[in-house]
Amino acid sequence: MRVPQSPSPVIANWELVLRLRERREQLGIGVNDITQRLGFTRNYWSAIENEHKIIPENTLRGLFELLEFGEDDRRQLLELRESAKETGWWSGYSALFDGNIQRLFGLEHGAQQIHAYDTLLVPGLLQTPDYTREIMNSDTSIRPVEVEQRVTARRRRQDRLRGADPLHLTSIISEAALRQQVGGPLVLRGQLDHLLSTFDEFEKNVEIRVIPFTATSCNLFGAGTLSLLDFASPRLPRAAWHETVSTWGVISEPNKVRDITMAFNEALTRTLDRGETRKIIEKHRKELR
Repeated sequence: MRVPQSPSPVIANWELVLRLRERREQLGIGVNDITQRLGFTRNYWSAIENEHKIIPENTLRGLFELLEFGEDDRRQLLELRESAKETGWWSGYSALFDGNIQRLFGLEHGAQQIHAYDTLLVPGLLQTPDYTREIMNSDTSIRPVEVEQRVTARRRRQDRLRGADPLHLTSIISEAALRQQVGGPLVLRGQLDHLLSTFDEFEKNVEIRVIPFTATSCNLFGAGTLSLLDFASPRLPRAAWHETVSTWGVISEPNKVRDITMAFNEALTRTLDRGETRKIIEKHRKELR
């Protein structure tokens, strides 16, 4: 099993909560049973199960007997709690990003593999700073003084593509994104140069596939920004991220994640292969003047 470069507290807390909930449901133990046994309110337990609060160690130990955990499980759960207490790099950007986006950063940091799609833009994990900066500058909801901080945060996210155990990324890009002159020809040229260099620099862990204008249909057309995230732990299910102009958040409902997965897989069948993808990026790069 591959392990991320460094633990993600978001993923550690997620796995901890999942294991507690699954065990509780397996034994048929209700929330009232837990709150009465350990002496706290339903709201307090709800905050723990919804990952808004890290479970205190004494509370966790109090659950071990009630939920009939064996020694190995107890040790693993305590280790998860210790990892959940750590501070991720994204915590330093809490003034800029809401809880949903910070959760995405934490999931990305600990993911083993991501499948990404964006309707009209190059996905964030493959953007150059200049390209990101122009996107941020065009967003009227972002204050100018925040732009550089957001650019830096996006660069921090991209660090997971490097290192001894890099993130594996499959990115579907529409041909429209290769033509849309975000920031003008010079910025777009730099972005296309970066995509071309990615084929060599990240040959083993990044796959870029373009949906050409000749594709007659695709379930993802108009979908906004999508990511599917997979994790090393077999206990963690695939998660999805969906973002539009007005809404964004992590999707964990199995049926919704399944539907998004089916749409992504269908879109892959509409893409050019690796060699043809590189050729079409080179073609649009040469056409820029």
